[in-house]
Amino acid sequence: MKLQVQPKLIIHGGAGSSLHGKGGLEAVRRSLYTVVEEIYALLLSGATASVAVVQGCQMLEDDPRFNAGTGSVLQSDGQIRMSASLMDGASGRFSGVINVSRVKNPIELVQFLQNSPDRVLSDYGAAELARELQVPSYNALTELRLQEWMQERHDNFKSTMAGVVAEPELVESNNAGRGTIGVVALDAYGRLATGTSTGGKGFERIGRVSDSAMPAGNYANSQAAVSCTGIGEDIIDECLAPRIVVRVTDGMSLKDAMQRSFAEAHKNQRDFGAIALDAKGAIAWGKTSEILLAAYHDGEKLGDTLELPIETQIGCLE
Repeated sequence: MKLQVQPKLIIHGGAGSSLHGKGGLEAVRRSLYTVVEEIYALLLSGATASVAVVQGCQMLEDDPRFNAGTGSVLQSDGQIRMSASLMDGASGRFSGVINVSRVKNPIELVQFLQNSPDRVLSDYGAAELARELQVPSYNALTELRLQEWMQERHDNFKSTMAGVVAEPELVESNNAGRGTIGVVALDAYGRLATGTSTGGKGFERIGRVSDSAMPAGNYANSQAAVSCTGIGEDIIDECLAPRIVVRVTDGMSLKDAMQRSFAEAHKNQRDFGAIALDAKGAIAWGKTSEILLAAYHDGEKLGDTLELPIETQIGCLE
């Protein structure tokens, strides 16, 4: 197949505190690169951006290291509730599920909803959809997340959120992580799509809704696509993903749109990160947190953001 444009891909596995040494860093890098290599090959084979995004999200949801799907954090009552969304930039369609339980891959329900007249479902509706589709019941709980919750229960949930990765020995402190996964793709036909999935903050009030199931945290059109990670409330307050996409649509370069949006976020003392692509093939990332667990393929090679200096806010490959 002759490529019309060079596909591009960027993914993330959360943002938050520093990883412990090279061991933690290399473990996360291996996980991210495995996904990037497989999904980029899929894009080269002619897969659409949406198909690639869904498959990438599934792989990240299935990796217990990350807070989405298997390995999701527990909420204050000890239950797992997951949220996810998908936006196809070509069709302009957003779909999502909010606080769904007992499914392996929330992004699969979201993919089905792309062609539904009702495209965002909350907990009960998402559970009904899973039954209609005969999605097998699945327990996403891991021993590490259970131990994390039990420890916080003994401490009366003093931590505001769970760790960014499900390995306490890999992070500096458990209360400094913000776990989400996301995938942004530009396919060989010049189409963009983005997907985001999360288990939430961990220890949160029952019924709390993540930005991952909102356009605020996951947005795309024909010009740009963005997936966010970090403190959901901060992402919602900044309306981060649409803010970046609209700026690109209005004529700003992706780099400048990220620069301005993250400068505003820094001024407002927000705590989050984002990954982005535009229709011209520019790849960008930004963070106000210490680290952003992101990796990408620029058409020639793999790269990542795991060892950026703490003060670095944005990066862009044009």
